[in-house]
Amino acid sequence: MSVVTIVIIILGVGIGFLAFFLIKSVIAPKQIAAVGALIKQGKNQQAARLAKQIITKDPRNPQAHYYLGLSYLAEGKPELALMEFKTVNQIGVFERDLPEKEFRQKMASLYIRFNQKEEALKEYLVLIKLDPFKAENYYEAGRLFMERGRLDSAVNYLQKSIEVDPRFGKAHFELAKLLYKDKKPVEAKSEIELALKTEPDNYEAYFYLGKLLKDGHDYVGALLAFERAQKAPDYKVKSLIERGGCYMSTGSLDKAIVELERALKISKDDAAPDILYCRYFLAMCYEKLRNLDLAIVQWERIYAKKPAFKDVAEKLSQYQEFRTDDRIKDYLTSAREEFVEICRSIAEDGIGLSIRDVKETANGCDIVAVENESIKWRNTKRMPRLLRFLRIPDMVDESTVRAILEDVKKLGVVRGALVTSSGFSRTAMEYAESRPVDLFNKEKLQEMLNKAAYFTKPAGKKK
Repeated sequence: MSVVTIVIIILGVGIGFLAFFLIKSVIAPKQIAAVGALIKQGKNQQAARLAKQIITKDPRNPQAHYYLGLSYLAEGKPELALMEFKTVNQIGVFERDLPEKEFRQKMASLYIRFNQKEEALKEYLVLIKLDPFKAENYYEAGRLFMERGRLDSAVNYLQKSIEVDPRFGKAHFELAKLLYKDKKPVEAKSEIELALKTEPDNYEAYFYLGKLLKDGHDYVGALLAFERAQKAPDYKVKSLIERGGCYMSTGSLDKAIVELERALKISKDDAAPDILYCRYFLAMCYEKLRNLDLAIVQWERIYAKKPAFKDVAEKLSQYQEFRTDDRIKDYLTSAREEFVEICRSIAEDGIGLSIRDVKETANGCDIVAVENESIKWRNTKRMPRLLRFLRIPDMVDESTVRAILEDVKKLGVVRGALVTSSGFSRTAMEYAESRPVDLFNKEKLQEMLNKAAYFTKPAGKKK
C-alpha cells in the first residue's frame, strides 16, 4: 500500500470522525431543541417522529427518550411514556435541558398510575434528597408508606412535610387519619382542625371530624360535620348513615329512618358493607318502633346478600312466628292501650290471676295480681305477684331478673314473673333458679296468648 493511499485513508477516517462530532455537537442538539419546540406547540406526533429519528442514530440520547415520553403522555399513551422514562432512568444522565426533579416527578406519577407503589416510593425518596424543602415529596412518601402498612414511617414523613410547610393541609389530614386509626382522638382532632383551617373545602376531613365528635358523644357537632361531608361524592352515603347513627344514639328514631332511607336511595351497590350496615341500622329502628314488617324486609335483604351478617339469621328466626301467628304479632306491634289489654288478658286467662294494679313501662307493662278465689284456696291467703311483660328484641339478661326482684321487695309482694317475646340468657336462667321469680319465654307466651280471651272477643268489644 502506497504512502498516498495510507494518507487518504487516514484523512477519510478523520473526516468521518469530524462529521460524527459535528452531528453530535451541532446538528443533534438543534434537532433535540426542535423536538422540544414541537412539544410546546402541541405538535406531539411530529415531535415523536423526530425524537425517534434521533434515537435511531443515537439510542442512548436521554433527552430524545424523555421528549418521546412526553409526546406519548400528551397523546394519551402512558404505558409507552413509562417505557421511555425507564430508559432515561437507566441512562442516568441529566443536564440543564433534562432536569432530574421534573423527570422524577413525572416518573413517580406514572408509577402510581400503574399501581407500582414500591417504585413510586423510591422516586419520592430520591426527590426528597434532590429537593429537601418541598413538602409535597414528604407527603407523597408518607402516603405510600401508609398504604404499605408502615405506619411509623408514614407518621415521620407526614410530620416532616408539616415541618417544611406548616400550612400544608393535606399532610395534616393524612396525619389525622393515621392518628384516628391509632385511637388518638385528641391529636387526630387537632390535626383535622388545622387541615380545615388551610383547606376549608376538604369535605372528606369533615367526615372524620364527624366520626371523632360522634365517638365523643357530641352528636350536635357530629351532625353538622356529616352534613358538610356529604359534599364529598365518595362520602355522601357514608355521611348519611353516620347521621342516622347519631339520631339513633339520641333516641330520634324517626329522624334516623329518614337519613338511612336517603342513603339507600342513592346507593349503587346493594352488597357494599356500608349498605348492609345501613339496612341493619334501619331494621333496628323499625324493630324499636315495633314496625316489624319493615324490619323483616331489611333483614331479608341483608340475608340475601350476606347470610352470616351479624345476627340477621337469628333475627329472622326469632320473628318467624310473627309472620304466621297473629297473636304474637299483636303482642309485639299493638299500640300501648291495646297492648295493656292483651297483658291483662294473659294474666287473667293465661295464668289465672285477679288484677290489682297496672302500670305502663318503657318496654311493656307491670301488673300486680293475686290468685283467683276458688273452693280449693278459699281458706288460703291470696299472695300478690308482680308480672312484668316485656316486648324487647334482645335476650333478657341477669340484670333484668335482678331488677324485678328488687321491685318485688319494694312492693312487698311474694313473687315475680318475667314474660318476654324473646328469651332468657343462660346466666339469667341460672340466677332465677333459686329465687322467687318465674321466667316465661316466647314459647310460654304463645301458650298463654292462645288462652287469652282478648283474642276471642268480637272486634268491637276489645278494649
